[in-house]
Amino acid sequence: MILDYEPGDKVTNPSKKNWGIGHVQSIINNKATINFENVGKKVINTKIIKLEKISR
Repeated sequence: MILDYEPGDKVTNPSKKNWGIGHVQSIINNKATINFENVGKKVINTKIIKLEKISR
């Protein structure tokens, strides 16, 4: 699986817009660690949840 984002990118979770903008911290296997502005750090399974990259 090829992801559209990498560490350092900004993303959103389309199903949880209230989480705010997240910064990708790391991606290991299918687990992405994202630090969201409103809810803090979350580990996202990228096979289940499709994050959207925010253009720079």
